[in-house]
Amino acid sequence: MARILLLHSMYGLRPAVHQAADRLRAAGHEVHVPDLYDGRVVDTPEAGIAIKEEIGREELLRRAIAAAAPLSADGLVYAGFSLGAAVAQNLALGDERSRGLLLMHGTSDMAEDVSADDLPVQLHVADPDFYEPADWLNAWYLRMRRARADVEVFRYPGVGHLFTDPDLPDHAAVAAERAWAVALDFLADL
Repeated sequence: MARILLLHSMYGLRPAVHQAADRLRAAGHEVHVPDLYDGRVVDTPEAGIAIKEEIGREELLRRAIAAAAPLSADGLVYAGFSLGAAVAQNLALGDERSRGLLLMHGTSDMAEDVSADDLPVQLHVADPDFYEPADWLNAWYLRMRRARADVEVFRYPGVGHLFTDPDLPDHAAVAAERAWAVALDFLADL
């Protein structure tokens, strides 16, 4: 069983995030789902980007750190969707007790001197993905490997960015089920 901090996408804490948390709980994991947007939920990427910019990157990180702090003593698995995945990556790389990192649909930049010795990392991403272009993903992968993370990348051809969210036009049921099956195996091994 893993203790997981699951962070929402730029759309906010939507029903799909709660459904994902329930799926993880049904597999025996303890899951915490903070609301980084203070209850705001949006329907378009543009509105999500506007909220993200209004709150600011530093404040989003501060809110996520505050949510993680009381839970991280025994090690957390950080997970997230798109924007939440980027925030989760920053938290996991900054937490020496991190037990793993599950990235759904997103990554973040990282400093060259980051160390992630043997940190298990799994990324699930559309192929191609407007928000995660192939050249970015290749560079990201190489930086993670240089940091000594144990990285797996799963690409899903022909699907939209947030393909695991059943309430969005990007949803691709077969790819989503495959991603969840692989992710659950990853979490079970931590």
